[in-house]
Formats: sequence, structure tokens, C-alpha cells
Amino acid sequence: QLQFVESGGGLVQPGGSLRVSCEASGFTLNGYTIGWFRQAPGKERERVACVSMDGGIKFYADSVKGRFTISRDNARNTVYLQMNSLKPEDTGVYYCAARQFVCTRQVTSYYYWGQGIQVTVSS
Repeated sequence: QLQFVESGGGLVQPGGSLRVSCEASGFTLNGYTIGWFRQAPGKERERVACVSMDGGIKFYADSVKGRFTISRDNARNTVYLQMNSLKPEDTGVYYCAARQFVCTRQVTSYYYWGQGIQVTVSS
């Protein structure tokens, strides 16, 4: 069965850091482009970062540039999102997702999704 298992979310104060992880099982990640998405209450799901199959190309939403870093360890079949200088507006459910070929912002173009993990930034 193909699935992602996300971990590392939680509650953090503004200005703090978190790292969320996404481990794949049932398939190997190195054949896929991986995106991290988030969805805040009442808002549409948006892509915050994306990394190419070999890790050489990365994209970030303007709202997280300079604060978030996406990385992948294909040997561990895991993708990470390091989040620094967190703000209350970063609060939401974070999802990892996989597709083939290039990064795209289009949510529906990603084939496999994790179950989502809550990140809350609040004092």
C-alpha cells in the first residue's frame, strides 16, 4: 500500500522552529517530485515548497521564502520541511504530496498525499 506518514508537528510560539517529516512506504520517493502544502481553516490548500526528484531544484511560496527549507533524503525515503521564524499565519494542517515530473502549484496534479499534520503557531 502506498502511503506517506507525516510527523513533527505541534504547538510552537511565534519566532520558534519546527521540522516536519514525511516518510514514504510502499514506494520509493526518488522517482517523484515532492511538495509540501498547508491548509488553514477556511482557506484553500496552498503549496509552500516543492523539491525536484534529485533535490537540485526547489521552489518556495513568497510567504515562506528565507524561513522554510525543504530537503529530501532518498536513502531514507523521507522529505523534510524545516520551518524557522514561525508566524501565527503559518498555522494550518501541513501535507506532503508526490507527483512525477516538475514541481507545480496545482493541488490536483499530485497523486499521493499524506494524512496531514497540525502545526499551530501561538503564544
